[in-house]
Amino acid sequence: MNISDDGNWLEGARHARSPNSDERPAGVPLSLIVVHGISLPPGEYGGPWIDALFTNQLDPDGHPYFRNIAALRVSSHLLIRRDGEMVQYVPFHGRAWHAGPSCYRGCEACNDFSIGIELEGQDEEPYAEAQYHQLAAVIRLLRKHFPHIGPDDVVGHCDIAPGRKTDPGPAFDWQKLRALL
Repeated sequence: MNISDDGNWLEGARHARSPNSDERPAGVPLSLIVVHGISLPPGEYGGPWIDALFTNQLDPDGHPYFRNIAALRVSSHLLIRRDGEMVQYVPFHGRAWHAGPSCYRGCEACNDFSIGIELEGQDEEPYAEAQYHQLAAVIRLLRKHFPHIGPDDVVGHCDIAPGRKTDPGPAFDWQKLRALL
């Protein structure tokens, strides 16, 4: 696994480019990794729905839950599926729309300076071993390429948007991730 020479793409990941991104503010270094959890429909894994959501192709009639989210314009830099497959939607130097209203160490608008990594899963169900190994490998690689990301600069969505977001949830094993790092 490596990052492309321009620092934008994870080699070995499948690329599904999302239109839900834009340029980061000039002069703002990448200094944070935000871990998320997602499953579509909730509690179901392996389908095409996450790709469809992040590429604005989610059919609102595909599932009753989709009627509430089909119009959302969201994305993440990377998705790690339960089997360890990785999908990249936004280049690392681009601003993905994953954090929403958020704050980290007094700095608001975390999308401006963070990389969003989605794990296929849900708050109350343990994540897969393959996901932890891929996540740790990606974090190590990102830290090499983006030196402003420090050892404590990996947080959950719940940490930057408390009261609004709960993912990756209590089932995510932060101690396991730290041990792998």
